[in-house]
Amino acid sequence: MKNSTLFFVLIFLTAAFRADAQTTNQRSATPNPKVYVTESDAIKPKPAPNKSTKTNQTTKPQPQPPTYVRPKGKERFNRYVKSLIGPVSIARTVAGAGYSTWRNSPVEWGDKWEGFGRRVASGFGKNAIKQTTIYALDESFKLDSRFYRSQKKDFGSRLTNALISPVTARNASGKRVVGFPRVVGTYGSSIIAYETWYPRRYDFKDGLKSGSISLGFNAAFNVFKEFIKK
Repeated sequence: MKNSTLFFVLIFLTAAFRADAQTTNQRSATPNPKVYVTESDAIKPKPAPNKSTKTNQTTKPQPQPPTYVRPKGKERFNRYVKSLIGPVSIARTVAGAGYSTWRNSPVEWGDKWEGFGRRVASGFGKNAIKQTTIYALDESFKLDSRFYRSQKKDFGSRLTNALISPVTARNASGKRVVGFPRVVGTYGSSIIAYETWYPRRYDFKDGLKSGSISLGFNAAFNVFKEFIKK
């Protein structure tokens, strides 16, 4: 009996060891039950935004401020009135009359106070015709005959700007065009003066000469404003 019982115990132990060995072998042969995710199945992280690209895409070129803005109607009219009775206009007229009186030109008006008064009146009359003509033509054709300093800072550009300003103007968009209002006003006022209240020995040829001298003085005054006047 004891031998049979021992035999069955040995068989049971052998079977138990054999089962345990199989289980161990199966565990070692079976891969670790981890979840492996392929690259295609994985959720790929979004790439970090390229700051430079984003900046380039979102940054828009800022519009450049316009270099010329046409003055409003009230400002243009005030400028016209100032050109008639402003302090600079009065000073130029009085100075011109004084110089002509000193030279006694024209001689028919004399070199005394009476002659000086006639020359002052003549200067105001010429200037009124000139400035009114310029203002009327500027308003009719939407031009601006006013002098503007050069946007460039080199000497040549500034000098050129000052010298050609008497015969140029700016249109509504700021483009420089032929300044016929000032040319017509300057020559027209001189011709009218020499053909009307000046002594009879003067004619339109003297008016053309005087108009050319006036444009030359205007260019010289523009040079002063371009380089010296603050």
